[in-house]
Amino acid sequence: MLGKTRRAECRALVEDYVARIGHYSQIEVHELREPSEAALRKLRLDSAATWILLDAAGKQFTSREFPRWLRDLRDRGTRELIFLCGDAEGFPDDLRRRAHVKLALSTLTMPHELARVVLVEQLYRAFAILSGHPYPR
Repeated sequence: MLGKTRRAECRALVEDYVARIGHYSQIEVHELREPSEAALRKLRLDSAATWILLDAAGKQFTSREFPRWLRDLRDRGTRELIFLCGDAEGFPDDLRRRAHVKLALSTLTMPHELARVVLVEQLYRAFAILSGHPYPR
């Protein structure tokens, strides 16, 4: 994530959903001060990881399609997904070009901090669906 999640209520929701996701999968959240190559190198990202950039013009899924898409990635051997969630300024062009997939959470415009909450909630929902958990009903 570019920049800090400053609103306490958004940070609390992100942390809650990240903890829930942790029951299904390993997850890490990193907040970068700037989207530089040096900052990305410090993360020691797997070179085979699939980079998914949140972008208003990206691919859209329903809440039922999203877990199927994640399952298909897993079944094709994808071991690591990196979701890139920007700040109010978005992403620099070089980082945008590196993304394998562009994902839109909604056609609605929302604050970047709220987008972070929506992303982790949808990831949690997807894992719950894939495991047969009753949460999504």
